Amino acid sequence: MFQSFNVSASALTAQRLRMDVISANMANVDTTRAKMVDGKWQPYRRKMVVMQPNESFSSFLNQAMNERSTGGVKVTKIVEDQTPFKLVYDPSHPDADENGYVQLPNVDPLKEMVDLMSATRSYEANVTVLNATKGMLMKALEIGK
Repeated sequence: MFQSFNVSASALTAQRLRMDVISANMANVDTTRAKMVDGKWQPYRRKMVVMQPNESFSSFLNQAMNERSTGGVKVTKIVEDQTPFKLVYDPSHPDADENGYVQLPNVDPLKEMVDLMSATRSYEANVTVLNATKGMLMKALEIGK
């Protein structure tokens, strides 16, 4: 009876983490010294959240027939985007190389805003599902009166 609460709760948690990671990406859009690699500073590298269902479809189907399914989604890892850094010519920048180029993070603010809107809409949809489930359970309790 309360399975849909668990499914929505797992999705809310995953989308909240996704929004946090996107916020971190946006906050570091100009960070040129994020990590030391081989004795040299590297810019911030965009991070992405990887999610997967809690179960495979076949196990979910088998368990649903027995009403013991956990369902939902889980975050499996946070990966770094391996697209190349942006090169900008700015010889006055303290992190410029010998040719005057500065490596900037591979964070695209427009892409981050689209991802943030998607995560926000998914979060809102799951809140709606949670409220609808709560309303249905409340109506079911009223039947017995």
